[in-house]
Amino acid sequence: MPELPEVETMRRGIAGIAGLRIEAVAFPRSRVRPISILPRPATLAERLRDRTVAEVHRRGKRIVIEIAPAGDDGQRWLAIEPRMTGLMLLVEPPTPEHVRMVMEFMGRGRKPLTFWDRRGLGTIRLFDDAGLDGACGPHKHGPDGLVVTGDDLMKRLGASRRAVKVALLDQRVVAGIGNIYAAEILFRSGIDPRSRCRRLKRAQWEAIAQQTRRVLAEAVRHEGSSIGDETYRTADNRAGRFQRRHRVYGREGERCPRCGAAILRIVQAQRATFFCPACQRRA
Repeated sequence: MPELPEVETMRRGIAGIAGLRIEAVAFPRSRVRPISILPRPATLAERLRDRTVAEVHRRGKRIVIEIAPAGDDGQRWLAIEPRMTGLMLLVEPPTPEHVRMVMEFMGRGRKPLTFWDRRGLGTIRLFDDAGLDGACGPHKHGPDGLVVTGDDLMKRLGASRRAVKVALLDQRVVAGIGNIYAAEILFRSGIDPRSRCRRLKRAQWEAIAQQTRRVLAEAVRHEGSSIGDETYRTADNRAGRFQRRHRVYGREGERCPRCGAAILRIVQAQRATFFCPACQRRA
């Protein structure tokens, strides 16, 4: 968490900074765990000052802010990975001590962009074109979850011995899926998360790809999932709503909405997996 729907919601929430000129970038000091920033904060701030934001993109689970060329300095990409508790905000942050970056823009009344991260697991990187490709190009990321196809999945996983739920979390296979959405995708596909990839048929891969596109798009429409303590918020400090539509995730012991059997919780690769043992068939 955040996964593709939450990061895409963040991207849409801050997309209005495109076209703005950066006045200053600050990295407040704090006693909490520091995040990883490259190059070092003073250098990064200097390289961004007076530059213009060209566009805001998403690469998998990263926000990528495109910085327009200036003079002899070419295009640059500011890649921010929220990881567990990172937020991109255009409003006051939940706590001042967990503010990791503040980007101020020229012009009266412009709201600053804040990156806030309670656990300090997020990262900030400034890349040139080659660096961005090295960090999240096609050899690092599979097809985006919003457009992945059954053929994509078969090509990457058809011979794998891994359990299908574990395999779907591999960003080199498909970009953007995390623990929550893998469970929901497999439930809607009717496939047991313990099924070995190599045992799945073409029709099952097509079903997984179709439900991946549908579940992620639906979650984006509902602005992601705010679970637990609802750390995840939109750029204007609203909770996501897709958690109300979860059919299995976090519902251990409750009745399956499809068949009425009790939903189970198991652990796979140190992550909780939720599924219906009655209507999710094991291949």
